[in-house]
Amino acid sequence: MSVFPTLRYQDPDAAITLLRDAFGFTVAAAHRDGSGAVQHAELVHDGGAVLLGPRREGDQFATGRAVTYVVVDDPDAHHARAVAAGATVIMELVDQDYGSREYAAVDDEGNVWSFGTYRPGTPAS
Repeated sequence: MSVFPTLRYQDPDAAITLLRDAFGFTVAAAHRDGSGAVQHAELVHDGGAVLLGPRREGDQFATGRAVTYVVVDDPDAHHARAVAAGATVIMELVDQDYGSREYAAVDDEGNVWSFGTYRPGTPAS
């Protein structure tokens, strides 16, 4: 993988918890400062990764809200896990006309996380 979405959060620890517990990401790294606050984190999921850090005033890398798409093999099971962990689903499971089965959820800071079977970059069948 050579593209890594990077998001900034007011509460990086809450974002890490949601991504890990509800969405099945694994924390590959979480670098903290002397007070224990997350300064940079890397979370991985099935060969992909997302980077995150704290939102700071005047940060040239500060992001607004984002939409991130994640490929999952079993969206029904993934959806059930997310719901059980308290994720806010904004689009229920749906079979798209382009062949993907997917759903979407929003994190506490307004970022949308979309999960489905469509694999970008692969030929349509």
